Amino acid sequence: MTKYSTLTQVTESKVVAVIRGNSAEEAVQLTKAAVEGGIRIIELTYTTPQVQKAFEELQEIDAVLGAGTVLDAETARHAILNGAKFVVSPHFSEEVATVCNRYAIPYLPGCMTIREMVKALESGCDILKLFPANNFDPSFIKSVKGPLPHVQIMPTGGINANNMQEWLAAGAVAVGVGSDLNKAYKVGGYDAVVEASKKYIDASKN
Repeated sequence: MTKYSTLTQVTESKVVAVIRGNSAEEAVQLTKAAVEGGIRIIELTYTTPQVQKAFEELQEIDAVLGAGTVLDAETARHAILNGAKFVVSPHFSEEVATVCNRYAIPYLPGCMTIREMVKALESGCDILKLFPANNFDPSFIKSVKGPLPHVQIMPTGGINANNMQEWLAAGAVAVGVGSDLNKAYKVGGYDAVVEASKKYIDASKN
């Protein structure tokens, strides 16, 4: 899979499931349920204990697997060698950008300011994660696109099935969702995650 095809799948899918498991097995179950519900882009976070096991178990799944909460270059390389097709972090790191560029893997760093966004763009980042998005209004994207018309933004944090269309209409190329899936899993297990995922997919098509 090329860098271009990964980025295309992210923007076409519009929904990225951010999977934070209390264990590798929980992350696997959350991922399988999200994929069954129609989500095809999965971000496995490195806050999940023994996340490597989840990557190993999910290699054959019909989805694009990426790594989240990647804080440094060592973790980025570890993720890529374990099959991550894209790398996401809560902040921008030049070192992580360098590693991802070396392996031709998309890097989606968390940015909140124009300064951070320009720095990330200069380092070859194609999609920037607006995080935490619940601190912003969807109109923020339009404001940013004034000076940076070509910037592609993926809001993450505080996105739900009710407000995601507002963000997409405002110019977001995709959204990152996660807490709703975890809540659904705690309340109703696997099936509840499948249903929650379907709601996101339906909302992305409206």
